[in-house]
Amino acid sequence: MYDSYYKLSGKPFQLAPDPFFFFGSSTHKRALAYLRYGLSQGEGFIIVTGDVGTGKSTLVRTLFGSLENKTDIVAAELVNTQLDSADILRMVAATFGLAHKSSEKTSLIKNLETFFISRQQEGKRCMLVVDEAQNLPFETLEELRMLSNMHNDGKTLIQIFLLGQSEFRENLAIPQLEQVRQRVTASYHLSHLTAEETQAYIEHRLKKVDWQDDPVFTAEAYQQIFEFTRGIPRRINTTCDRLLLYGFLEEKHRIDGEIVKIVSDEIAQEQPSMAPETVKSPVNSSLSVRSKESSTPVTSYQSDLENRIIQLEVEMEAMKKRFNKEREYMRKIVQISLNFDDDEID
Repeated sequence: MYDSYYKLSGKPFQLAPDPFFFFGSSTHKRALAYLRYGLSQGEGFIIVTGDVGTGKSTLVRTLFGSLENKTDIVAAELVNTQLDSADILRMVAATFGLAHKSSEKTSLIKNLETFFISRQQEGKRCMLVVDEAQNLPFETLEELRMLSNMHNDGKTLIQIFLLGQSEFRENLAIPQLEQVRQRVTASYHLSHLTAEETQAYIEHRLKKVDWQDDPVFTAEAYQQIFEFTRGIPRRINTTCDRLLLYGFLEEKHRIDGEIVKIVSDEIAQEQPSMAPETVKSPVNSSLSVRSKESSTPVTSYQSDLENRIIQLEVEMEAMKKRFNKEREYMRKIVQISLNFDDDEID
């Protein structure tokens, strides 16, 4: 929709991980170097951690895409990690296309080992990517460690990538996982982008789809995007995608701070997790001590009630404006769709 309006060759801010849009920030470059080293070792666990949306999956896909002999890699990805030690083996077998439904644990392990050895004899390397690793129970991690111990002719049969949120580092620190830690060959924690990197990231993705400075982003817009998204790539993608949609619907060719404020407020209402942290008001603080002072509570309560009524009125007015604006958006979209249909008929 907006890509044709701005003469872009594609959608620059899609949420799906895509190595085509990989941006080499300082943290992502270092992470990629660590992972390449771990990959060269051909064994053990390679761990990537970071907050939600920092680009862990994109990083691993970029790593695989950069390999010279991609056909020599047999990779499988496991996303559902809330599994016990028995189910994890069935899921691993399933991801590699092996029988798994009625197999017992010993049969599953034997089938996996046979599969890995066959691939090794073909000159291929087997890799397992486990996403959301912070959800893995202790017993499941132990089962994966046993898989990583499989050898044939002195060579490890499978290398495992563990992608997890920040708390996964804390999970690994428990004494019971000492043997798992000893199997880690490379590990890196992704940090957020800086303000400068956020601007560079946005421009990088736009240029990948032939952006010609339409729309143009002001310096204030870049700064507000950084402050709202806190430099998290996935949040930047979500925000910029909505900014371009807003620009298209409002026929804007310049994205400034005011537009970013409008769009970020809308996103914050729809997704409270992206809303900036708020500080408790003094009114609420005074209410917490109303049992101590007889005169303060009534005044504070009335003041709080009046403020709440005013706030609700403001929110209602904002909802009315947003409803009218969205109704106008839908009208434009229908009109554009009808115009497309007329062009096809002509």
